[in-house]
Amino acid sequence: MRLRISARKSDLARLQAYMVGEALQEKNPGLEVIYKFKESLGDINLTDPLWKIPEKGVFTEDFYRELIDGDTDMVVHSWKDLPTEGKPDTEIVATLPRADQRDLLLVKKTSLPRIQASKKLNLFSSSPRREYNLKGFLADHLPYQGLDVSFQSVRGNIPTRIRKLLETNEIDGLIVAKAALDRLLVAPQAEFTEVKALLRGYLAQVNWMVLPLSINPNAAAQGALAIEIASSRPDLKPVLAAIHDEDTFIAAQNERKILSSYGGGCHQKIGIAVLRKPYGEITFLRGLTDGGVVLKQNSLQKVEAVSTFPSEKMHTPETISDRKMLSFTGIPSGTGALLVARGEAWPDSLSFDGYVWAAGLKTWKNLAAKGIWVHGSSESLGEQEDPRINVLADKNLHWVKLTHEGGYGKDMPILATYTLVDGDFEKNFQDNFQDKEAFFWMSGTQFLKMAKAHPEILSKHHASGPGNTHQIIREFLVNNLKEKYSDEKVQVFLSQEDWRSQCTK
Repeated sequence: MRLRISARKSDLARLQAYMVGEALQEKNPGLEVIYKFKESLGDINLTDPLWKIPEKGVFTEDFYRELIDGDTDMVVHSWKDLPTEGKPDTEIVATLPRADQRDLLLVKKTSLPRIQASKKLNLFSSSPRREYNLKGFLADHLPYQGLDVSFQSVRGNIPTRIRKLLETNEIDGLIVAKAALDRLLVAPQAEFTEVKALLRGYLAQVNWMVLPLSINPNAAAQGALAIEIASSRPDLKPVLAAIHDEDTFIAAQNERKILSSYGGGCHQKIGIAVLRKPYGEITFLRGLTDGGVVLKQNSLQKVEAVSTFPSEKMHTPETISDRKMLSFTGIPSGTGALLVARGEAWPDSLSFDGYVWAAGLKTWKNLAAKGIWVHGSSESLGEQEDPRINVLADKNLHWVKLTHEGGYGKDMPILATYTLVDGDFEKNFQDNFQDKEAFFWMSGTQFLKMAKAHPEILSKHHASGPGNTHQIIREFLVNNLKEKYSDEKVQVFLSQEDWRSQCTK
C-alpha cells in the first residue's frame, strides 16, 4: 500500500506530516508513504500581517487542487490555518491527539532591566486576538506592575520569529503558539537536529510564560492537526480512523463552529478554547466581534445532570482569611518547580530560580506583585492538570507544593509555609447553614471541619471546583460509606450516584 501526504515546506509542517505518516505506518506495517512539500501563499508573502491578506486560507488553499486532481491522497494542515467555511468536495476526516493549545510568551533576558525601568513592554505578535485579550493581563501579571504593553507585527516561522526578537533592540518579547515550539523541540527525525539545537540556544536567552486559556483562549483549533482528503476518496476513511483522536476532533470542531458564528477569519479578535474533561466540557470565549460586542464567557457543560436550587437554599461558606506564617527553613534539595496554592504561601525570605506555577490567576497576580516571575497557572482547575512544561524545561521536573499546614497534596510533596486560623468561620457557618440544601465549597479543609462538626450536612448536596476540594469531599464521603458498607456495596452506590443520601443512614 502506498499513500501520498502533502504539506507545507516549513519545518513544522513537514514534522506534522511525518507524525501522521509514521502513525499510519505503525498501524499498517509495510505501508509506503511519499511526502510532497511545497510553499503556500502565506509562506511567500511574509510582509503583510495574515489578517490583512485578502485571500482566505493563505497556508492551505494551494493544496486544494492537488486533492481534487488526485495528485495527492491527503493533506496535513495546522487546523487553525483552515478557513471556517468548508468545501463541498473535500473534508477533514481525522486528527491526532492535540498538542498544548495555549500561547507562550517569550521575553528577552537582556530586556528585563529596561522593562523594569521604563514600565513598557514591546511585543512581537501579528494576532489581533492576542493583542486584545492580553494587554490588560500582562500589565499586572508580570513582576513589573503597571506595564504599558504594545504590539508590533511579525511574520515568519518559529525560528525566524525568535531570531527577529533577539536581534531587534526595541522589541522585548514575542508570543507564539506553544504547540509549534513543543513539537519542534522533541522532533525525533535527524533532519531537525539543527533547528532543535538552534531553538534550545534561543530559549536560553529568554524567560517564558505559558499564557492562561481563561484570559487568552487559543485561536480556534490551535494545536490540532487536520487531515484533509477529497470527498471522492471514502476508501481512506477506515485507514485514517485507526489513528484518529475523537476528543481532539470534537473540541476543534466546536471551537471552529463558535468562531464561524461570529464571521470567522484571522482578523477577528476572538479566542475560543474547548477543554474536554472527565466531568464535562469547558468553554472559554473572549474577545471583541466586528460589531463591537465584547465576548467574555467561561462555561461548563457537565457530563451528568446537575441538581438546581433556589438561591435562598444555597450557601457558599466564607473562606478562612486569617493565616499565620510558619518558620521557613528552605526548599528541599532537588526541587525544580513549585506549585503555589496561594500568594500568601510564598515566604518573604524565599528566593527560587526554578519554575513557579500558580494554582489560580489570583495567586499568579499576587506573586507577580511580589516581583516573582510566574511561568503559568492551573487556572483553578486543580493540581491534577498537567502543566506540560517538561519539554520547555528540557527535563522531568521534581515538584513541591507550597500550601498551609495540613494541606492536601495528592501527587507531590507538601511544604507547609503557613497555618490556618479559623477566626469566626465556624460561627458564621453555624448561623447560615440550617435551612440550606446545597453548599459550594472553596476549601476542602473547611468542608472537613464542618462535616465533622455538623454531620447532618452530609445528606445535602455539595459542589466545588474540579481540583483538590473536590477530591477531599469525594474521598471523605466514600470513606464514610466504607465504614458502614462493604466495598462491593460502595461501588454500587458510586455507580448509581445515590451514595450521598446513604452517608448518614
